Amino acid sequence: MQRLLTALGTVGVETVLVSVDLGGISAAVLRAVRNRPARSTPWPHVRFVDDDAITDSAQDTANAVRRMVEAGANVIICLGGDGTARVATAALLAGPGYDVPLLSLSTGTNNAFPQMREATVAGLAAGLVATGAVDRGVAAGRARAIEVRTGERTELALVDVAVSTAPYVGSRALWHPDALTELYCAFAEPDATGLSSIAGLLCPSPRDEPEGIAVRLCPAERAPVVVNAPIAPGLVLPVGVAAWRPLRTGEQVEISTPRGVVAFDGERELELAGTTGATVRLREDGPLCVDVTAVMSQAARAGLFRSDRTTV
Repeated sequence: MQRLLTALGTVGVETVLVSVDLGGISAAVLRAVRNRPARSTPWPHVRFVDDDAITDSAQDTANAVRRMVEAGANVIICLGGDGTARVATAALLAGPGYDVPLLSLSTGTNNAFPQMREATVAGLAAGLVATGAVDRGVAAGRARAIEVRTGERTELALVDVAVSTAPYVGSRALWHPDALTELYCAFAEPDATGLSSIAGLLCPSPRDEPEGIAVRLCPAERAPVVVNAPIAPGLVLPVGVAAWRPLRTGEQVEISTPRGVVAFDGERELELAGTTGATVRLREDGPLCVDVTAVMSQAARAGLFRSDRTTV
């Protein structure tokens, strides 16, 4: 966080809004602000978003994003994993933050959506977008998202939606591939860790492709194709594949598994009871994401980090 603040201050960001938490991150930022040497690179003014009671749940992220957008934030920097990015995205897309760019930075090992970026460079890029120093049309682009509807409920995933025959939501992570029946991916990269790695090692689909992937799964012992996939850090397991095909943008697919659970980006969130059907749809209007490479390339071409000295 301190490297982000240094970078943001370097490119002229005046104010940074920081969410509060019970894990010590915001407390560490407060200590760093109070103890920062006067001769150091100036940091932006730090204001803590503490309008809502801390619940120590995903609601804290949603509340913080909503408050930041209401306060006029020009960029949202999200530190965390796929689940945190998903909650932040839902908060942005549900309200006036639809066009606020998101920069999602991974703080763990089992993440496919957030970028693995050094915080200083990421902060420079976010700051350049926030201050308008670069063309936002080049600096940010829409990611795809997968929408699941059942009854009155709608959920979004940024990477993958997996369907399992497990009987209840219970434990969040999915570690038993023989229980998986369907997998839908907004993108699938061969170097990913997690459920999307199944599709990534079978039929890679980069983030900038207009299509996702739909995979039908079955127990490995009776599958025509078996993929040895890293479905979690340190866990490479054989996964049975019955069939796969492209998932086109806007296409709506009925989930064929009548009972079980649906996981969004690796976390079980929704139970299928057999009484209400569920559909999957690949959307092209996901979060507006900062492209760090594009931002820094544009800044370099414009000479934003260069000082020319005239020799007399």
